[in-house]
Amino acid sequence: MAAATLSEEGEPMMDINTTPLIDVMLVLLIMFIITIPIQSHAVKLDLPQDADSTTPPPVDPVKNKVVITAGGEILWNGAPVSQVQLRQFLDISQQMNPTPELHLQPEPNARYVLVDEVLAITKRASVEKMGFVGNEAYAEF
Repeated sequence: MAAATLSEEGEPMMDINTTPLIDVMLVLLIMFIITIPIQSHAVKLDLPQDADSTTPPPVDPVKNKVVITAGGEILWNGAPVSQVQLRQFLDISQQMNPTPELHLQPEPNARYVLVDEVLAITKRASVEKMGFVGNEAYAEF
């Protein structure tokens, strides 16, 4: 392993050079880490299917209109949708090329909390082409 050298008293040095042993151990450790299969922990669930989601309103490739009614409904291109379905439609529209515009039209008597929730959903969906339409309805308020 290591060459023995004489110390000041004339005795040979009896220490083992451990550097090659550490190098071999590190190489073996790296080989074991690389050969370990990647574990994926997936939980498979059977979720119920909504009857309303079978015929979704189409996503227009040019522009889509979201209306928030005074009764608390969210309309996607004229069809009522839930907040989860709205997020799904927004995700689909953001994957299109070119990205369609989103026109947001809250009714004058719509609850601000619902409008705020819809704006948060559009922000989480990373909607960049969005505009407010129908602002002339607020002129009388």
